[in-house]
Amino acid sequence: MKLLTHNMLTSKCMKGVTVGYPLKIKAVDVKENEIDFNPDFISRIIPKLDWPVLVKAADSIGKNDNLPEDLLPEYESDTDFLKKVHHVLLEIDIVNGELICPETGRKFPINNGIPNMLLNEDEV
Repeated sequence: MKLLTHNMLTSKCMKGVTVGYPLKIKAVDVKENEIDFNPDFISRIIPKLDWPVLVKAADSIGKNDNLPEDLLPEYESDTDFLKKVHHVLLEIDIVNGELICPETGRKFPINNGIPNMLLNEDEV
């Protein structure tokens, strides 16, 4: 699971959950895969991200890559910054672990890079 995916996931559909975001990450197996750098894609996706959640997620798995706490104002022209964001968003893959609902503590497994967000019948 990429951190880009994590930034968009929520457990809000669960019974009794009002926000369900951000999910906590408990990573067991993390790997890195090199992917071609596309500065246009990264600069366009950044405004759609919840930046503090991305930084905290990267911190939680030990892969922060020195991302600043606050988004840089002129990030589109900072190639080094865009490469760091590219690495954190697309090249880090959580292979096995868990996503944890911040409200209920419900754990969603991540197996082979795929988060299983399916709910039991009594959770809907």
